[in-house]
Amino acid sequence: MEIILIQLNNKPNNADRVPNPVSVKYSIMIKNCLLIAVLVLMVSCKKATTPPVIIEPEPPAVTPILSENFVKGADISWLTEMEAANVKFYNSAGTENDLIQILKDKGMNSVRLRVWVNPTDGWNNIADVLAKSLRAKALGMRILIDFHYSDSWADPGKQTKPSAWIGQNIMQLKQSVYDHTVNVLTVLKNNGITPEWVQVGNETNDGMLWEEGRASKNMKNFAELIQSGYTAVKAVSSTSKVMVHISNGYDNGLFRWIFDGLKANGANWDVIGMSLYPSSTNWSTLNTQCLTNMNDMVSRYGKEVMVCEVGMSVTATTECKAFLSDIILKTNSVAGKKGLGVLYWEPQAYNSWKGYNLGAFDTSGKPTAAMDAFMIK
Repeated sequence: MEIILIQLNNKPNNADRVPNPVSVKYSIMIKNCLLIAVLVLMVSCKKATTPPVIIEPEPPAVTPILSENFVKGADISWLTEMEAANVKFYNSAGTENDLIQILKDKGMNSVRLRVWVNPTDGWNNIADVLAKSLRAKALGMRILIDFHYSDSWADPGKQTKPSAWIGQNIMQLKQSVYDHTVNVLTVLKNNGITPEWVQVGNETNDGMLWEEGRASKNMKNFAELIQSGYTAVKAVSSTSKVMVHISNGYDNGLFRWIFDGLKANGANWDVIGMSLYPSSTNWSTLNTQCLTNMNDMVSRYGKEVMVCEVGMSVTATTECKAFLSDIILKTNSVAGKKGLGVLYWEPQAYNSWKGYNLGAFDTSGKPTAAMDAFMIK
């Protein structure tokens, strides 16, 4: 800044050499003002260039919805057979991947594998079950082994004895159940596999190994066969929980009949397993009935419960997701934290594999939105 002082009197030129007190006074004042202005400007600039310190609040803690170790899984027994038929599996982004990894990425932590005694095509025999078990263990999955005690499907409509057991009386059948169970579990154990749960029989609504073990004809025989399986499991692995599995989880009368009969005849079990296959229109009603039944089983027998088979039409994606989300939460709410979990039956079956249309993968081999229900934690 340039300061110009104007001469106001008529002094001669040499008077300029003599300081004017007034001029000096004002000059000092102006210099002081300029100095203050510069200091203020410097402070202002410093403040303007220093960003304010913002302290971000801590994010709120996320409270888990499900109980610790809640089971979310699937029966994937068709896996190796599908792979042998060159069926491919893809994650939600469309990238080909191992099925078990896809399921794990969808929030699942467990797999269920069925065992047949001497299947004609080899699938679900000891070697096949071992191969799938090793793959599941490698990915940190928990394992449920499902003994059908048949060479093929055992379900409410058929409980056919293995061909090698035909002609055996009840005493021999009990021994065969024991030996087969011990044999399979020992092979698994020798390869580092100890299943967390073991089913003795599959959907045994009217017993197993007909006709000798048909519950409606001889509940005592059925109970003794269950006990043979129970004893065999515990002989190999005392920590594995033994499950008795009945379909129609909404049918409290059926469950009371079976488990009252088993209890009265001295059979033991640790877990009550259920199947539940509702439609897109009745799932809410059946889920409510299933919860009532689960709580009754816990109260009546003091045992844990698990919905170890669920499924719905692959075309009902929205309804299936709602069904799954609801049954997961309902199972988690069972009294005494005795609702162990929920498993989908063969969700990876797509394009009507083996005529099955209750899977949860779309026609391109990717999980449908229904599978997102298992992402809940």
